[in-house]
Amino acid sequence: MNLHWTPADWELDFSFIRASGPGGQNVNKVSSAVHLRFDIRRSTLPPVIKERLLALSDQRLTLDGVIVIKAQESRSQEANRADAVSRLVELVQSVAHTPKARRATKPTWGSKMRRLEGKAIRSHVKAGRGRVSE
Repeated sequence: MNLHWTPADWELDFSFIRASGPGGQNVNKVSSAVHLRFDIRRSTLPPVIKERLLALSDQRLTLDGVIVIKAQESRSQEANRADAVSRLVELVQSVAHTPKARRATKPTWGSKMRRLEGKAIRSHVKAGRGRVSE
């Protein structure tokens, strides 16, 4: 399933906090880090993708079905907001991709023979490692 999805503004809940880590006065004064909250159940996503998102074992997913993404790489609020949204879209698109089903196949006769020949050669090598009798 190929999904080109962009969240609507009402689906995203932003809260701005002070970033952790180095940065001097800027870090102590400016709330540039972003917490993005996205409620999966209330979203406009297709039901199949909602189920897959809720089934994820991701630490960003709460028990209530809300994805929380924290972005604090940049010094600007807008850049962090854009980063958080892009990470959310990336997460949704990773779930939207369904891997192709694997069909079971049997090994060919030739590959079986090559494997057995290799085992036989190895067996002779190991058999020759015994004690030397006088």
